[in-house]
Amino acid sequence: MDIQFTDEQELLRSSIQRLLRDQYGFDARRKTVGSEQGWSRKHWDAFSELGLLAAPLSEEFGGLGAGPLATMIIMQEFGRNLVVEPFFETVVLAGGMIEDAGSDAQRKDLLPEIAAGNSTWALAWTEQGSRYELHNVATTAQRRGDQFVLTGTKAAVIAAPWADRLIVSARTSGDRRDRSGVSLFIVDRQSAGLHLQSFKTIDGRRAAEITLKDVRVPASEMLGREGEGVATLEACRDRAIAALCAEAVGAMTELNSATLEYTKTRKQFGVALGTFQVLQHRMVDMFIALEESISLTQHLNLTLAANEPGASKLASGTKSKVGEAARFVGEQAVQLHGGMGMSDELNVGHYFKRIASINIQFGDPAYHLMRYARQN
Repeated sequence: MDIQFTDEQELLRSSIQRLLRDQYGFDARRKTVGSEQGWSRKHWDAFSELGLLAAPLSEEFGGLGAGPLATMIIMQEFGRNLVVEPFFETVVLAGGMIEDAGSDAQRKDLLPEIAAGNSTWALAWTEQGSRYELHNVATTAQRRGDQFVLTGTKAAVIAAPWADRLIVSARTSGDRRDRSGVSLFIVDRQSAGLHLQSFKTIDGRRAAEITLKDVRVPASEMLGREGEGVATLEACRDRAIAALCAEAVGAMTELNSATLEYTKTRKQFGVALGTFQVLQHRMVDMFIALEESISLTQHLNLTLAANEPGASKLASGTKSKVGEAARFVGEQAVQLHGGMGMSDELNVGHYFKRIASINIQFGDPAYHLMRYARQN
């Protein structure tokens, strides 16, 4: 599959490329990642001014209405440049869930803020022992008058240290592994009783372990219907996979390009590495893996854009195949660069680490292969 992009979509791509080329070089990124904050408000504002934060969101709520294909284009370019700012967590995850399940008041109040870059978000759904099961929730939410009281812990919440608000899954009824009974809540990160233990991830981002101890949340801050949060999370997972696969494609593109250039210039036994047939075969395999990943990612995003049935199964198939392909490309790139491939000074190792992180978000390739097989 090879999408013929519209003039507007090509303009979006070229605008992102120009912005990142001018402001987001590898050295600038390393400086940002190494700073105390770990991300750049200046870059976030630039994304907002360019309309990237509004692009996928509905025009009715301050967005540009460009949908999943805009997300795919943005994430692919962000993957090529290892962008760390929380576009994925804020726009794709939180923005998509609010648009999907939020009340009219929540959409009108929250989506324009996201589109304008005035708020950042994180999704807190993973817990110790839950693995990738969206319904496996031990955090509880008890009703007390016009409030809910949340108690529990959330593990490895990406971008939580940067977030103004969190979307938290909590059980309002049923046992830990019941599909029904899980609800979603919008929680201010500064809420009393909410504690974050922040840490750096292997790919240079920030995450946190979150403890909620009697955190009071107004009932009006429930996102969607009570007890029906799993369906909302499942739809979010499909969109998340489509975006993450696009980011992986961007990273693979840069790895292929860097490896090809390196083998043209690096000499062994007096000749360029690229002249050795066995290495040419490996680079051809890397190219094929990338092209297959592009096709699958485009197919998934087109399916989501058209709201066609079977998207969830396709998402699992795509996550599995693209994940394996990205890991292969990353491993080959590192190996062909030799020991310097994992050095901090070379971007190849950073792409490899980002691919490793992408592969475990919302389910690793093995998990999604099994999930795909179960849906046959």
